[in-house]
Amino acid sequence: MLYIFDMGGVVCTNAAAESRVSDVLGISHEEFLHYCGCEPSVHAGQNSDGRNLLTLCSDGKISSKEFWSIFSQRSGITVKTDWWHWLFHPALNEETCALVKSLRRNGNRVVCGTNTIDSYYFNHLERGDYAVFDQTYASIFMGVSKPDPEFWRIILTAEGARPEDCVFIDDKEINCRAAESMGIRAIHFTTAGELAERLK
Repeated sequence: MLYIFDMGGVVCTNAAAESRVSDVLGISHEEFLHYCGCEPSVHAGQNSDGRNLLTLCSDGKISSKEFWSIFSQRSGITVKTDWWHWLFHPALNEETCALVKSLRRNGNRVVCGTNTIDSYYFNHLERGDYAVFDQTYASIFMGVSKPDPEFWRIILTAEGARPEDCVFIDDKEINCRAAESMGIRAIHFTTAGELAERLK
């Protein structure tokens, strides 16, 4: 059996750095999202060319360095350091990690399927967070992010697996529904304890 685990919100907690970044920059979270081009705001139409920088970063179309360059142009705020890297402080969910290790000991293939940006990926790599898995499939290298079905197609092809032989675990319902639409069994993650019961 192939198990595909999401990273942020499942295997690690405290992963989102957007609020910390906006605080450091001295702007509201809404303003930050506007300058990223991913949500409408009271500033709609100003300083944005319509491109969603977070999606472009997650899909590996632009680097974190390019993100901050474009963000600086849009916002008028000069950003000279990679705040994504310095303000990203994930904590491993040890209970989930124990489940991953148990599944692998029982002869299953367990991989990570994650939407991420380069700064987050290399931060996790430095910490050894991906070592719990047999393989890591990161959106920045795949060129596509969940919930696009192509995300799972790439993993299934690389693993030589059929959808019916896979289980996908994610904390976002939209991603679970997308996986289910492809015939993959999906579990919406809430707690490691509940996941352990579902996996039984």
